[in-house]
Amino acid sequence: MKPPTVDDGPAIAVRSRAPHQRHGGAWKVAYADFVTALMALFIVLWMMNASAAVKENIQGYFRDPRGYSKAIGAGSGGAGEGLSIDKHSVRDVQNQIELALRSMPEFQRLRDNVLISVTGEGLRIDLVENEQGMFFLTGDPTPTDAGAKLMRMLGTELRNMPNKIAIEGHTDSRPFRNSAPDSLYTNWELASDRANAARRLLYTSGIRTDQIVEVRGFADNRLMNEGDPNDARNRRVSVVVKFSGQH
Repeated sequence: MKPPTVDDGPAIAVRSRAPHQRHGGAWKVAYADFVTALMALFIVLWMMNASAAVKENIQGYFRDPRGYSKAIGAGSGGAGEGLSIDKHSVRDVQNQIELALRSMPEFQRLRDNVLISVTGEGLRIDLVENEQGMFFLTGDPTPTDAGAKLMRMLGTELRNMPNKIAIEGHTDSRPFRNSAPDSLYTNWELASDRANAARRLLYTSGIRTDQIVEVRGFADNRLMNEGDPNDARNRRVSVVVKFSGQH
């Protein structure tokens, strides 16, 4: 008699797995090349539409990065000479100043009272008053805190430029505290004193002593709103950055 056998059940097939094959990284290199080429295309398109002054600055930087950075200064308050204002670069400088203004926390309150325009003389920055006295105390040559801060900011932006600067003071047509034309203090003195106060504030920001070449007081002879000579907006101090070559 044969001993009973043990049924081990059905046989299990064992398959050996082939080692996992990793995909190559060639696609990453191709993608990086594509992104680089796309960036280069965008730069070329931007350069084709840039102004002549911007193109000249970029060319100068790539010819000599260290030397060129020292020559033009590094942004606001740089130690070197800034971009000169001429008829080709004036819009770039205007944009630079407007960006600096927007960085001020108070700019939303001042934005309607700071006017920047291009004239035949150069870049004009008008600080226009309101009835309450935005930049100067009403009827007084003393700057307000906002006026002093804004003037110092302008000095920081302008001090590295080689251009000459003129400062103007303007009033409305209302007599200064009912003074007569032969009084010791009239709108003529008030306009001149405010322009001089602006000059002193610019100097505290590093404007060179030879950079400001004129301080002008016009009283009410150059009204901004000729339709209303008493309009508070006629009271203003103007900083004029002259085109290169003008004195």
